[in-house]
Order: sequence, then C-alpha cells, then structure tokens
Amino acid sequence: MPDATLKSDFIDAMSSLVSTVTIVTTDGPAGQAGATVSAMSSVSADGDAPTMLVCLHHAASATAAILKNGCFCVNALQQGQQDIANVFASRSPVEGGSKFNVASFAPLVTGAPVLNSALATFDCMLQSHERIGTHHVMIGAVHAVKHANGKPLLYGNRAYRSLTPPAG
Repeated sequence: MPDATLKSDFIDAMSSLVSTVTIVTTDGPAGQAGATVSAMSSVSADGDAPTMLVCLHHAASATAAILKNGCFCVNALQQGQQDIANVFASRSPVEGGSKFNVASFAPLVTGAPVLNSALATFDCMLQSHERIGTHHVMIGAVHAVKHANGKPLLYGNRAYRSLTPPAG
C-alpha cells in the first residue's frame, strides 16, 4: 500500500489531468444501474470488435450490475450536461427514484441504456474484468456506436471544463 504522501501526491497530480466525463450504464437481470466515470478509454479498433476500457469502484452498485448483466454502455457527455453527470455521481437528488429520469435513454444492441443526447455512445458486451486495488477494470467489446456533433464535457482540476477556441 502506498504511503499517505505518495497517495495524496498521486491524487493531486491526477486531478490536474483533464478527461471526458462519461456515464456508464447497464441493464439486464441485475437491473438498471449507472455511474459517472472518468477512467475510460479505447483499447483497440482491431480484432473481432473494437474494445473499450472502463474502471469502476468495487463498491459501486453499477459495478455489480455490469458484472451480472454482462453489458455496459459508455455515454460521453456534451458540454452543458453537468446535471446528468452530477445525478449519476450521486451528487444531485434523483427524481422519481431513478437516475435514469434525468434524461432520455433507449437501448441499442446490448440492452444497456444509451443516453439519447450523448456526444458519443459505445454499446459494449463485457469481455473481461479484473479487480485491481479498489477498482474493477472492465473491457467491453463494442457492438454499436452513435455519435453527434458537439463538444465534450470535460473534468479537470476538480471542476467541469469546456473546450474553448484558441485566442487568436
């Protein structure tokens, strides 16, 4: 286990990096679940299907649901969708008892909820997973993709950010 100073320095350094804000959603035998996630990336466009990686805390309800449902959707949020991110991060109250009431969702191929207004969505079947430390690293085979024009919602320095054109 890293010492307290190393852990604190690591967290501070990671907070200075910028990432696209996503919500990862699932549905199936374990029910609907979702969480706001910044640890997401593409793995490969090659092979039988492109692959995506997401990391979720082992205690998150979405983690257990994804493992049981065998599918997930990575929904990249657009600028102005902080309210959706906050609901799925459990920072804002949930209307009507479900996080999914915050916006319009519909399934694509896997049955995982796809945010209709997302910048990009990657509908995945769970291919593999491994618990590393406090998180599960999950790899998904992409079965469907949707994307729209727009700018991503970003998170860095512990706040939401947006792309701005260079001064010119």
